[in-house]
Amino acid sequence: MIELADVLDARDRVAETARHTPLEYSHTFSEMTGADVHLKLETFQRTGSFKIRGATNRIATLTPAEQEAGVVTASAGNHAQGVALAATRMGVDSTVVMPETAPVSKVQATRNYGAEVVLHGDDYSEAADHAHELEREGGRTYVHAFDDPAVMAGQGTLGLEIYEDLPEVETVVCAIGGGGIVSGVATALKGKRDDIRVVGVQAEGAASAAESLAKGEIVEREGVNTIADGIATRRVGDRPFEVIEKRVDEVVTVSDSEIAVAVTKLLERSKTLVEGAGAVPLAAILESKFDYANDEVIVPGLCGGNIDLNVLTTVIMRGLVETGRYLRVRTVLTDRPGALEELTNILSRHQANIYAIRHDRTSRDVAMNDAEVELDLETRGHDHVAALLDALEDHGYETEVLV
Repeated sequence: MIELADVLDARDRVAETARHTPLEYSHTFSEMTGADVHLKLETFQRTGSFKIRGATNRIATLTPAEQEAGVVTASAGNHAQGVALAATRMGVDSTVVMPETAPVSKVQATRNYGAEVVLHGDDYSEAADHAHELEREGGRTYVHAFDDPAVMAGQGTLGLEIYEDLPEVETVVCAIGGGGIVSGVATALKGKRDDIRVVGVQAEGAASAAESLAKGEIVEREGVNTIADGIATRRVGDRPFEVIEKRVDEVVTVSDSEIAVAVTKLLERSKTLVEGAGAVPLAAILESKFDYANDEVIVPGLCGGNIDLNVLTTVIMRGLVETGRYLRVRTVLTDRPGALEELTNILSRHQANIYAIRHDRTSRDVAMNDAEVELDLETRGHDHVAALLDALEDHGYETEVLV
């Protein structure tokens, strides 16, 4: 079990590599929630994620012989970049095994930081198994992404920064994948003031910690499925789980749709780019996944901003759909001159902006004298969508909402 002293020691080791990231009050999210919300912008950390903290602390504790042999690790992306940069700065050779499904941007960034990248397996667990094979074959030191006391203590330096910048903090919300960051942050905060509440958040499709707490023992999932790839682990770590049981007050889950909405709102309202894992703490606050009081001082840790642009496009679209800002609808028109114009006039009168129209006379799903039409529409919220669909129905159109 790591203690506050371990986190304080880690701060000295990581000070030259990891940045002290900003903590900013958010008028937007405070108004939305009624709480006093301050965003911990770990998205501005070197490598774009908190992982540089734990990786630096772990590699700094290696013996000279271990440094000479090099390190190996497995990661979906953020820990990979942290290990690569930390090892390069200390002159240590590094090999990183990443799942074959890892975002291209994270793979390339890891290589750019100086690591040899090996792609293996469908998820983190399969990548980790192969990394341990390389560990045994080459005599390297395995730098675990979360189940390591030095890594956990390094991540805990984020908690120290929150407390130093905002001593009146009442609740800190952290993402949980393997549990490294939440265990380190909880250790730091509870060591400073034991009445600070720590809430952990997982994606529903990778909720091993929540399931493990419910059963009182670690549960390993058969697979994971979430847009929050940074926390897509099958199981929480043994050492982090011990800390979570003792020092984390509550663990909740959020859906991918809720994560997408949080990513979109951060982009639009705070001009802040986060990855799925970085958005889960704010998603939990926005969706009231745990109880909090008006004006309660809450800090969501936005733990990373490394999102692949292709994934970002999908996430933004999902966020727009969930907030009623985007609608794709299908209907059928009589195939005659002016029919499409009549439809678009209805949309215009109800101030729906048309992104795209697909007009198909050859669809087998409609009569010979009809045409199938799909429309992509910009809308202004759920009420606007409902009013628009009602107007189409009133004019005799049978509609099917596609997204």
